[in-house]
Amino acid sequence: SSRKSMATRSNDSLLTCLHHLHEKVNQLTLRLSDPDIVSQQDTYRELSRELSIIKPVDDLYLQLKDRLKQKEEAEEISDTDDDPEFAELAKLEIESLSADIIRIDAEIRHLLVTDQATDHRNAYLEIRAGAGGNEASLFATDLLRMYHRVAERRGWKAEVISTAYSTIGGIKEVILHIRGKEVFRNLKFESGVHRVQRVPVTESSGRIHTSTVTVAVLPEVKDVEISINPKDIRIDTYRASGCGGQHVNKTESAIRITHFPSGVVVTCQDESSQHKNRDKAMSVLKSRLYEHERSKRENDIASDRRSQVGSGDRSEKIRTYNFPQSRATDHRVSGRNFNLETILDGNFNELIEGLSAMHQEKALEDRCRELTAPCDT
Repeated sequence: SSRKSMATRSNDSLLTCLHHLHEKVNQLTLRLSDPDIVSQQDTYRELSRELSIIKPVDDLYLQLKDRLKQKEEAEEISDTDDDPEFAELAKLEIESLSADIIRIDAEIRHLLVTDQATDHRNAYLEIRAGAGGNEASLFATDLLRMYHRVAERRGWKAEVISTAYSTIGGIKEVILHIRGKEVFRNLKFESGVHRVQRVPVTESSGRIHTSTVTVAVLPEVKDVEISINPKDIRIDTYRASGCGGQHVNKTESAIRITHFPSGVVVTCQDESSQHKNRDKAMSVLKSRLYEHERSKRENDIASDRRSQVGSGDRSEKIRTYNFPQSRATDHRVSGRNFNLETILDGNFNELIEGLSAMHQEKALEDRCRELTAPCDT
């Protein structure tokens, strides 16, 4: 019953939000019909843009309101009518209207919590070994394999853009470019510190070690969205390093781009062509700068890219992979453990559902507050 009351409270607050949103639509429509506003092109454009964002949600709200009213009327008939046949018809109508209400409610919630600007985008996923030395670099390799499996299962394309290897063949840092349907929407919850607890292969006494790996997920950016002043960057070329053998490049094809205003440094060395490495490094740089700007605009996103992944300290974590107990615990989904082998094999469906549900209520609150705020213009 507590879950039911929570759902009721959530629905009540959503309806209150939608009511305020409807009032705002009416205000914006009225203002846009004002000749004084029409004559002010910038103001008119800004108000039109604001209306276009909230109008689809308002249209669904009006449908929801209509179905709720019809359902209430049908319930009254069902409760009071003495004719069994008529009461049965009312019951069937209630079932049909209830299904409609659930569908419209879900559409509204999806529209409110989907970030129209980024959720549909491809993404760059960056993995870095944190605390734990060689064991952290080996676990970074495991996570790389895990995200490749996630991509395979969802029909996405995952391409390694740049890799820096550790001395024992693990990974110090790797950048993946993942392309497909709603990649960023499904992977954005992966940003943060991933902690592993297991006995390293080099540990003779069987003692469990704790290591960390940081993950950052950045939405891919179109060229027109971020412009970079050539004077703000330095591009260095160098000889690529690797695990040895065929991995070591004998020409200076690796690229390092330093962006002075932000301090962001991007390296790319996996392609044999200097031009290809340069293009890929520029794409990653633009995505990092876009995320940096987005972070400054939105309070619920970290103030800069570094705080998204933390310092890599063992105490900061979003998920723990416990090998001795064969379980993965996501610390944002309370009371839920996941099978370790299933998660490492890229089967993320349950996990993403849990994280999305947890994220949805807070996102709804924040989004309603943002959309129903008075117009500044």
